[in-house]
Amino acid sequence: MGKQITYIDLFAGAGGLSEGFTRAGYKAVAHIEMDHYACDTLRTREAFHYLKDHGKLEIYEQYLRQKKVGENGKCLWNQVPKEIINSVICEKIGEDTLSELFEKVEALKGHDPIDIIIGGPPCQAYSVAGRARLGKAIEKDPRNELYKFYVKFLAHFQPRMFVFENVLGILTAKGGEPFRDLQRLVRELGYDIDFKRQIASDYGVLQHRERVIIIGWKITEKGHPTSYHYPELPKIHEEFQSLRDLFSDLPSRKAGEGKLCEVVKYTKPLSEMPYLEKFGIRGCMNFTTQHIARPNNQNDREIYVMAINKFLRTGKQLSYKDIPADHQTHKNKVSFLNRFSVVNPWGCSHTVVAHIAMDGHYYIYPNLHPTADNVRSITVREAARLQSFPDDFYFEGSRSAAFRQIGNAVPVLLAYNIADQLKKQLE
Repeated sequence: MGKQITYIDLFAGAGGLSEGFTRAGYKAVAHIEMDHYACDTLRTREAFHYLKDHGKLEIYEQYLRQKKVGENGKCLWNQVPKEIINSVICEKIGEDTLSELFEKVEALKGHDPIDIIIGGPPCQAYSVAGRARLGKAIEKDPRNELYKFYVKFLAHFQPRMFVFENVLGILTAKGGEPFRDLQRLVRELGYDIDFKRQIASDYGVLQHRERVIIIGWKITEKGHPTSYHYPELPKIHEEFQSLRDLFSDLPSRKAGEGKLCEVVKYTKPLSEMPYLEKFGIRGCMNFTTQHIARPNNQNDREIYVMAINKFLRTGKQLSYKDIPADHQTHKNKVSFLNRFSVVNPWGCSHTVVAHIAMDGHYYIYPNLHPTADNVRSITVREAARLQSFPDDFYFEGSRSAAFRQIGNAVPVLLAYNIADQLKKQLE
């Protein structure tokens, strides 16, 4: 085996992009992320990959079996070499941290060059929901400027290529000015750049998630023009369904059931779950974790029953306006009328977003025989599967922290497909 292709992940979150690139055979040099729960998740995942590669997976399995609520992963991290854990840098990327971050990454990479930089600056400043919530204040939001720090990493480390993921709004925010500026800045550094809208469901993810994937590459290397280009990603045309193919081997849950730390046994053999088998979602262990449903009050559960029945009958989501007045708890009947939405049992889910950490109303489990007793929103593990995270992936922190990390992530299968196609050029 030749030298592995090296990458840095900026604004790494819980590591959806990283997971895809690692799965495709790349080597992580550094992950930079400011959220400490996401950093704990990254450390735990890096430990997993190290132990798996060295035939010591039983250490990771034991960690999951003995894990206690409220404990971070120190007892696991201490069992792998320090440099593995130190590859996760928990720091905000900004003017005052930049030189220190460069130093830390330089120390981690040693004499090896960085082949590719990946990552997506937080997208709230460009998202439709973010703009609706923050109004005019969005224009002054410092997150509008984070792409400039991404460019500074390109200038310093001079990777051969880069992958920049974001919401569609980056193309139009502030009249498209930040996006034009990004293109100008990277071209000044000697990179060409192209972008496409990518829909995660085209690549095996059971979720209609639309994002902009921007890819850039060095125009010349050692004085010669390169042949790098935006890859053609092969689409997957099989018809899979979220209820039958993604959820049906997990034990049933009612609202509030399940634990954050417990071993969860599958109810069906892998041979009966072709989607999970094909895309490696069940991971490499015979159990999973974090199949925990948040509690819901009686009023919300009664709304869930209405929402599910309407979807099963018509294929349409319940509008907040149509909820009986005695069940309505919000005064806003003009916007966000789809705040109670059911995951489509017969196809792909709508987009999983970070708001899932606040409540589960937008992700109602598609129970085919709903009653006020058995309805609920999706569990942490079900949300992770919708983002194509493997079942052996553990999200550190509270239930809300886990949901937020999942909602902010790049789907693993989308990341893998990008990484796999770029690898053919980088090798």
